[in-house]
Amino acid sequence: MQAIILAAGMGKRLKTLTADNTKCMIEVNGVTLIERVLSQLDELSLDRIVIVDGYQSQKLRDYVATLDVETPIEWRLNPFFDKTNNIYSLSLAMGDLEEDDTLLLESDIIFEEGILRELVEDPRPTLALVDKYESWMDGTVVKVDENDEIVAFVPGKKFKFQDIGEYYKTVNIYKFSKEFSRTHYVPFLEAYVKALGNNEYYEQVLRVIMHLDDSELKAKRLSGQLWYEIDDLQDLDIAESMFSPDEDERLSMLEGRYGGYWRYPGLIDFCYLVNPYFPPQRLLDEMRASFDALVTQYPSGMRVNALLAAKTFGVGQDRIVVGNGAAELIKALLERFAGNVGFIRPTFEEYPNRYPEERSVVFVPTREDFSYTADELTAFFAGKGLEALVLINPDNPTGSYMPKADVARLAAWCEEQGIRLVYDESFSDFSDEPANTFLDDGLLGRYPHLVVVKSISKSYGVPGVRLGVVASADAALIDAIKRAVSIWNINSFGEFFLQIAEKYQGDYRSALVGLREARAALADDLAQIEGVRPLPSQANYLMVELTDPVGSRELARRLLTSHRILIKDLSGKIRCGERQFVRVAVRGAADNARLVAALRSVLCR
Repeated sequence: MQAIILAAGMGKRLKTLTADNTKCMIEVNGVTLIERVLSQLDELSLDRIVIVDGYQSQKLRDYVATLDVETPIEWRLNPFFDKTNNIYSLSLAMGDLEEDDTLLLESDIIFEEGILRELVEDPRPTLALVDKYESWMDGTVVKVDENDEIVAFVPGKKFKFQDIGEYYKTVNIYKFSKEFSRTHYVPFLEAYVKALGNNEYYEQVLRVIMHLDDSELKAKRLSGQLWYEIDDLQDLDIAESMFSPDEDERLSMLEGRYGGYWRYPGLIDFCYLVNPYFPPQRLLDEMRASFDALVTQYPSGMRVNALLAAKTFGVGQDRIVVGNGAAELIKALLERFAGNVGFIRPTFEEYPNRYPEERSVVFVPTREDFSYTADELTAFFAGKGLEALVLINPDNPTGSYMPKADVARLAAWCEEQGIRLVYDESFSDFSDEPANTFLDDGLLGRYPHLVVVKSISKSYGVPGVRLGVVASADAALIDAIKRAVSIWNINSFGEFFLQIAEKYQGDYRSALVGLREARAALADDLAQIEGVRPLPSQANYLMVELTDPVGSRELARRLLTSHRILIKDLSGKIRCGERQFVRVAVRGAADNARLVAALRSVLCR
């Protein structure tokens, strides 16, 4: 068996990285793509490797000559690399295809070890490696039946987004038998090039052959193995985090992205906190039906969006501001303060990180479960000269909860002391206490020093829409926040969500019931695992103490490496002697069960 690598392209979308180098010479974690693939091919004891090059040909050949590759390498030059597509590059190796069984690869793909050996050892002679289509993928798409027959190559013009559940993406790695190349692929390749020219793609030949009765081409589906095609700088950035050889670095790189994990095949995000039971499909369908208008039309300005938020949450329009996520509003709010601000730690770091440390007064709970009461807070912060006090309820990451009556007592104390109470109730809807919101005109009027913050992204499960609100009866404060943010600070999707959300309040209440049930079930399941102790929580997440010798960082690494599960390592947030903690989001039943099974796997050894 031999391998043919197509490596003639210029890789223009990689900008300066390919100004003087061919695409396959870019580095992923310090190793070039061509070195990586040649090393993987070298382990297969192939008869030879044929590389079709073009752009920066001599530089590539000189570089490959320095690599420790035992398999003989032969070269085929595409002198018209800047005027042709890969069908011409492959046509330069037509004679090679007819000489031996062939692994055909493109040079801009990175994939995990073992994929090529599985392809070689599969007894079926001619295979196209495919993976389940995901929205970030680009390129050739196929449909595959239950017998692994490729029943359709889907050209771009016939691609239907409503059918993506049926689609597979070709990985651009193939195995061709010598007989298939001789009797089918090469004759059709020659005819296709003569008829339609050199500016085409070799997959189009497969599309023609697929219609023949005697085509032996089958699909080989990947079963979770990692791969990525690198076309631009974002692809390179993602590939580096996916394929870092250092497990701790891989975890750190993922954590540093703060989201965007839908670009990572098979990854389950138990780190970031979203309501998994809302929005319902009908709400999404309603937004989808207005997609064209939402993309092509300007959103309304701040005044109209405040009106929509007021309608949704039942407060006066002049008492509420809508933000591009709660984070935008937190920044604008904290910038209004100049004196001491009280914080409770551990907590959501967006608040203390936005305020100078020298003007921060920090209360640390002494209870084992990190809970605290209104009386403890008033006793600690009395006499500290506070301008404001920040209370997140339920708190993050602990999930500890203060009942509404206690929050009201704290708000009354703050009024007496002239202290601004910043009350973040982003997670309060998930608690077992009914009707606990302070987004209420009566309560806002009763406590003029009260400022309520709510992340709609978290509670309503729409983080991609980026919505949050801040409300207060203090008209001067609300006006100041409005001046601090842009008039068009949310997009049309956020505006439309606010416009229709009220219609789905029944669905939302049902979603909260589902979340609470899932939280209780997950807590019970985690408590059955040796070395794991979930703390009481009223939020959509659980803080978990690890009593096993495995520490929080090591556990996060193991879950990511072995199970593609991302959890929140709290070692940087909670420094409490030898105690170790992680935080896990509450997701749907299937994902929660997968987390529990993964924890058993990595802890119960």
